[in-house]
Amino acid sequence: MAAQAVIDLSAGICGGTACVLCGQPFDTAKVKMQTFPNMYRGFIHCFVSVSRQVGFRGLYHGTVPALMTSVSENAVLFMSYGFCQQTVRLVLGLDKGSELTNAQKALSGSFASMFSSLVVCPTELVKCRLQAMHELEKSGKVASGHKSTVWSVVKNVLKTNGPLGFYQGLTSTMVREFPGYFCFFGGYEMSRSMFAKTMNRDKEDIGVGPLMFSGGFGGALLWSVVYPIDCVKSRIQVLSLAGKQEGFIKTFLSIVRHEGVYALYSGLTPTLIRTFPANGALFLAYEVSRKFMMKQFDT
Repeated sequence: MAAQAVIDLSAGICGGTACVLCGQPFDTAKVKMQTFPNMYRGFIHCFVSVSRQVGFRGLYHGTVPALMTSVSENAVLFMSYGFCQQTVRLVLGLDKGSELTNAQKALSGSFASMFSSLVVCPTELVKCRLQAMHELEKSGKVASGHKSTVWSVVKNVLKTNGPLGFYQGLTSTMVREFPGYFCFFGGYEMSRSMFAKTMNRDKEDIGVGPLMFSGGFGGALLWSVVYPIDCVKSRIQVLSLAGKQEGFIKTFLSIVRHEGVYALYSGLTPTLIRTFPANGALFLAYEVSRKFMMKQFDT
């Protein structure tokens, strides 16, 4: 069990790193459009505007905390995923090594996300604030003229709200993760099963293309279901820097009342575009590194 946990954790780190390197510009555009939807007509306009105003590097603002978020999230997520699968087997009275159904794996992913949420919330808060700092300064919500870094954001949170300030948006994060990761792992396993059946192969041998598509499909399913929740979470985490300390329900109702339901889906296009290369890379790196480490452990 200990060796399996280390392997799952290490493979999750590899997957999380690959995910960020492939998808960071699209994630930056998503956060900017979620928190300041009136500034951008669409994700192409957002890309062009950011490139003109602060250079292409502006699309990589928040990469360090994004790596911290993704690596820590996926390390904890996939390690917990293994434990949760064993728990599901125990509860259902199944043998330790028995194969779970796609729905049972999806449920395991949901429970695993509760553990990863505790790691995701603080690092994602720093990432979102860095990504939206230009818009916060431009709109006058924070003072301009100072260089924003990971450390400056961390110091500001500690000074303003203390250690618990890093968990602003935790409820929204958990509300997002539980159904989201049911869809994420369920979609991934369902897609792999369909490819395996069509190709008359085992799920582990469907090849790189189908594997990456399955990862992207799982990601697209996740975001299609939970995107409005993620939008509310981003607002809470970013605008709390400007002194707005509202909870999930109040923020959700405020967006709908003043901006309409459409605002909850601002930034969905770059998110769905991002999800196929990013989550495809995540699962490819996870599966390949996991198989390699399992082989090394067995020998």
